[in-house]
Amino acid sequence: MEPFFYFVPFAALTSLGFAYYFFKKMMQESEGTDQMKSIAQFVREGAMSYLKQQYKVVIKVFLIIALILGTMAYFGVLNPLVPFAFLSGGFFAGLAGFLGMKAATLASARTANAAKRSLNDGLRVAFRSGAVMGLVVVGLALFDISMWYMALTLLAERIAFFAEHTEAGRTLVITTTLLTFGIGVSLQALFARVGGGIYTKAADVGADLVGKVEAGIPEDDPRNPATIADNVGDNVGDVAGMGTDLYESYYMAILAATALGAAAFMGCPEMQLRAVVAPMLIAAAGIFLSILGIFLVRAKENASMKQLMASLNRGTNLSAILITISTFVILYLLGIPNWWGVSLAVVFGLIAGLVIGKGTEYFTSSIYRPTQKLAESAKTGPATVIISGIGLGLVSTIIPILTIVITITLSYLCHSIRYQQWFFGCWKSKYGSLRHWYCGCGYALNAWHYISN
Repeated sequence: MEPFFYFVPFAALTSLGFAYYFFKKMMQESEGTDQMKSIAQFVREGAMSYLKQQYKVVIKVFLIIALILGTMAYFGVLNPLVPFAFLSGGFFAGLAGFLGMKAATLASARTANAAKRSLNDGLRVAFRSGAVMGLVVVGLALFDISMWYMALTLLAERIAFFAEHTEAGRTLVITTTLLTFGIGVSLQALFARVGGGIYTKAADVGADLVGKVEAGIPEDDPRNPATIADNVGDNVGDVAGMGTDLYESYYMAILAATALGAAAFMGCPEMQLRAVVAPMLIAAAGIFLSILGIFLVRAKENASMKQLMASLNRGTNLSAILITISTFVILYLLGIPNWWGVSLAVVFGLIAGLVIGKGTEYFTSSIYRPTQKLAESAKTGPATVIISGIGLGLVSTIIPILTIVITITLSYLCHSIRYQQWFFGCWKSKYGSLRHWYCGCGYALNAWHYISN
């Protein structure tokens, strides 16, 4: 085991430590008036009731599938570790979503009360509460990956399934075995995102129909009981569901990069180990830079929407720049062949992620013309707004499609020396485009939206 590998679990534990720190700071804030406390408590109870019912179903499904996988492993059809990997991945993915939602439901009233003092206080409470989910997601995922990789590497010679391979072959089998953890993670994400997503949309539409259409009550008015269900839906579908879904994306992106790194350097065991650890090291560096970015998010009083977005982007953009620099440094120090090409792929991916993000903001934010024009079409009736909305949605896909095609092409030009290394580099580019390297800060931005909402 290379000494620098231990930086990975250290970073994971640091992430979980700061998540706990932000959670404790958030809990020190007041929830405000008795009415605010009462509404927040209703939302918490509803969200926990939903998750409790969902996890009852999920546990039964997991046990049935684990039994099937265990039977297949017993007869030698599967790797004997697959059933354990399946359960481990699902457990940590569900835990990440649960902890993120727990923090969000406790933070909403505290954010509203802090915003009464100042805009910066409200932003700080909401964003750092969102950072709890972001840091829990990356911390749990990286800790789970690093612990299993360490255990399999140290015990490989004692496990017959691994011992029968050469050193290079053993590393490849270990990384591909780690990929099977994604089965449980993906299944947990499916239940959380789809089940929670259906609930939140049904509750949202129901609250609007009962409140605004039938009773003439403004949206999100506490006199409308359906508003509680709407807010419960935001937490179970968009916070817990999103947390589990993002955990799956982050988890699988790292594991896929390690497997491709092992395959790309089969002929050189020493370089193979470095290529396997490289994605973990860059992700670990991203955790520390995410924490730095979280502390930099703050806004002035009476800030406009553009200024508010700029303050939020300041932390994530600075993290992006710093992780880009650290990627070059890490790959250079590891001595990865064509390190500059692999690093450039990350840069192209980061740029692609920013372009796609800005394109999405342009087509969905109320401060830009497309959304304003769509709102104007609503004046003439529901038919025109539906047609305009569908058309706008179709047009908005042009930017991400062209950006992805261009990014893949540029990645190919950087890694055309060997097709295996090209796949390795393209996956690094994909990492950058999803901003996984510094997603502790990026995921905090996602959770912040629903907490402040």
